[in-house]
Amino acid sequence: MASPETGVLAARARALAVLRIRSTALAVALLPAAVAVVLLAGRVTGHLGAGTGWDLARWITGGLAVVSLLLAALVAVVVARARPALSPSVPISEKSAPDLYRLVRDLADRLEVPAPSAIALTPDCDSWLEDRTHRAHGPPGRSGGPAGGERRVPEAPVLVIGSPFLWWMRVAELRALLAPVVAGTGPSSHPDIAAARRFIRGLDAAVAVAVRARRPLRDLPLRFVGRVARMLLRAGREHATIMERAVATAASERAQTVDYGLRIVAQEQVGLAYAGWDRLLTRVALPAWRMGRWPSRLDAGVVSALTELSRRDRLADGFASRLGERPACDLLEEPGAIDRAASLLAARLFHGGPAEPGPDWSPVGWNQYPEEVVDRKWRLEAARLHRVLDNLPATALRAPPPASPPPPASAALAQDPATAAPPLSYARTAARTPGDRPEERPPADEPSLGLPADEPSLSLPADEPSLGPPAADRHEQPAPAPGPTLARVIDRLTHDESAGDLVAARLGAEVEREEREEAARQAARGTSQQDAALGVAWGDGMAEGGLPLFPLQPPRTGRELLADHVTAMVCCAAVDTAGAAPGLDWLDGPALLVDGARRADLGRPVLSLVDDGDAEPLRGWLTTIGVRPEKPVRLV
Repeated sequence: MASPETGVLAARARALAVLRIRSTALAVALLPAAVAVVLLAGRVTGHLGAGTGWDLARWITGGLAVVSLLLAALVAVVVARARPALSPSVPISEKSAPDLYRLVRDLADRLEVPAPSAIALTPDCDSWLEDRTHRAHGPPGRSGGPAGGERRVPEAPVLVIGSPFLWWMRVAELRALLAPVVAGTGPSSHPDIAAARRFIRGLDAAVAVAVRARRPLRDLPLRFVGRVARMLLRAGREHATIMERAVATAASERAQTVDYGLRIVAQEQVGLAYAGWDRLLTRVALPAWRMGRWPSRLDAGVVSALTELSRRDRLADGFASRLGERPACDLLEEPGAIDRAASLLAARLFHGGPAEPGPDWSPVGWNQYPEEVVDRKWRLEAARLHRVLDNLPATALRAPPPASPPPPASAALAQDPATAAPPLSYARTAARTPGDRPEERPPADEPSLGLPADEPSLSLPADEPSLGPPAADRHEQPAPAPGPTLARVIDRLTHDESAGDLVAARLGAEVEREEREEAARQAARGTSQQDAALGVAWGDGMAEGGLPLFPLQPPRTGRELLADHVTAMVCCAAVDTAGAAPGLDWLDGPALLVDGARRADLGRPVLSLVDDGDAEPLRGWLTTIGVRPEKPVRLV
């Protein structure tokens, strides 16, 4: 097994190779000036001739030297002033987490490496060291650099910890997980390795500045700087990659002596945490973010999500005994406030929300999530679906099939009175046959033609025979005005083959327009200056390039949008007519609760309607639940 010193030596060798590239670039920039100096010195000393050719050579080399020095100065100034990109994080002061700082320092002492200079949290399932020694990243008091000839003292990097780890892992697991990360401060403190890293990060920041340039006067010189920086990055890419691998190897070897057995268990929890965090963001947080609400306890919610994931998939053995240990979030003085800050940063990173809460960007707790997010989401989508249906052209609908001729009067009179009575509600009937239509028979608790319930009969014209129940005369009444009913949606998608594609296309255009408007509002509200005021630093090429930095999901297709909106309409009808309730599933997001239990079998009937135009599976599902599709639903 190689020793940590072997990895450090290998990393130092590659760092020197990177620095040689920097020296070579500087030598190339100074070469014309050196030649010009030699020619001028030769003319003064008389060792070189004074002919016309020598004079011309001196003028040419002098001009090239001036241009070369100016360009070299331009590149150096841009690289020095560019702010290297930082991982967005929430800074944690020692006052707000003394136990966490004590744990990290004890770990550094055991590893015999320098302790990190600070600790920060990021809404991600990863941990790393980050160099923040650049002048733009320091406090205002030291932004001017060292005074006079004072030598710059190397500063240890910042330890960035994934916030889900603090809530999901136990204290011992977190210490074992951070051991190889903290061990990396040893190689990072080496002067050659630190200088090579600063050089690479400066070039990367210069490229970002060149890409972001938009002014005509600055575009041309910055474009030149960008080309030079890319060329240097390509030259040093392999050396920098091998250097970082050697640093990681050295840190891992040094951490072998600290909680090695527990590190294996901690790595297993990392995979579990990543799976639960991803599901929580994409299924639970994203619907709230799209509605202008951000869950304020994401890290606490990941514990519930991972607990549910472990229960379903049986991923963790001895899970109950593990929960009895001290969680790592106890190392924080105010875990709720830090969770809130990390949750707001997660919304900004993954959705592009504003930097601060506001009237249209407010937090929501997990207890209020079903009513304020799930129910409102369903009703907003149902309202959007009905707006699209209202705007469909008349040619998009096919004429309904002709009504069947009324039965003979004798047959109607011969019917049994119980058979001719209006049917019971959906909640008290068996499943319908394919020929039954909800709109063909009124519910039992409503009069058939809008008459009082105790009305015995209806007067008919003299030339029309009596047809028994008053419901038989429904075809002569004017059709009711279309309303926000589920039956209307089902009929529209069932009767017209082209309606599904047309509705899906218009829903896609509507959602895209709303997202563009929201993105414009977010760009006007949230800026990197506001983030800096809150203690969140980005660096060049990060927030200025547009948010979100890491979109969670690709744009949904028109068919997916149509299925989501039809599902929302079904859920609204179930809540309003069948006593269902909106709920929250920690792994799947918004859920429909019927009699307190989640119904997860709605997807297949909805897809059958959307993709195939077959409404019978959905009608059967509605009958089983007791949903009345002909009843209007409440929209937002």
